[in-house]
Amino acid sequence: MGFDVFNGDADGLTALVQWRLAHPQSNTLVTGVKRDIELLKQVPVEAEQVTVLDISMAKNHEALSALLTSGTSVFYADHHQSGPIPKSPRLDAHIHTRANTCTALIIDTLLRGRYRDWALVGAYGDNLDRTANALAHQSDIEEKKRARLEQLGHYLNYNSYGANLDDLIMPPAILYRHLCQFETPDDFMLAYPDMVMELANAYQRDRECAQALTPALGDETAQVYLLPDAAWARRISGMWGNQLANLNPDRAHAVLTPMPSGDWMVSIRAPLNQPTGAVQLAEQFKTGGGRASAAGINALPHASLSAFTSAFMAHFPANPR
Repeated sequence: MGFDVFNGDADGLTALVQWRLAHPQSNTLVTGVKRDIELLKQVPVEAEQVTVLDISMAKNHEALSALLTSGTSVFYADHHQSGPIPKSPRLDAHIHTRANTCTALIIDTLLRGRYRDWALVGAYGDNLDRTANALAHQSDIEEKKRARLEQLGHYLNYNSYGANLDDLIMPPAILYRHLCQFETPDDFMLAYPDMVMELANAYQRDRECAQALTPALGDETAQVYLLPDAAWARRISGMWGNQLANLNPDRAHAVLTPMPSGDWMVSIRAPLNQPTGAVQLAEQFKTGGGRASAAGINALPHASLSAFTSAFMAHFPANPR
């Protein structure tokens, strides 16, 4: 009995696509919206083998330990903060937290570039444009194809943001079932043009709504955006943060979206030209986590909004020492 546990964003999807193309296996899928990361607790301890991709080990430590103790073999690849990595002969862990990598690229390295196009889709979706562009150039990928991979990465990542699956254009598990049929992203896009167009049109509509927004507060080095309580805002929140970061590489950004629970979902982007500090800020709050360049808080209590904005502006000051 095997399980594939993965983040529902572009990075998690394309990491699993690569791994299963290289190692075919029909496993039970465990995934969800991007911020649904405590996924290992959904796996029964009787599982024989589990593959875990692009979810923080630190957020799943208890469930991971239980699986290992019960005799489950676990393959784990990720680029988020891990906390202490359990010492077990049943754990095959590949954790790399540097700012210029993602899980799709970790898998790409393990597979020696065998499905490089899928790895690039994941990297573009994770806003690692500089790394992805360099790798595309190294792989002699022509510009039109590179642009297609970038766009698909954006669409897949956009589709992962929401309070629940109802907010998404399509559930990540269903999307994965379509992606995994093809050795290249181009083959997928040729086979399912209507699906790609549906994602593209929704992404463009939601992005146009976001472009009408202005920051709630900030300065030349840090800005905070408060989005409205709407499904389109929850969907575009992460990609809007990426776009802001790309347009203003010397500025940090925080994008906050109200959730049906009354809490705020927070996306934090460190300046691209100095991609550090995001996860350290996020982890000051109970449900925060991520990586150096991009992090988030899954459920910031409304009463903590002022505390967060103050901490954010102090963390990325206008005149750092």
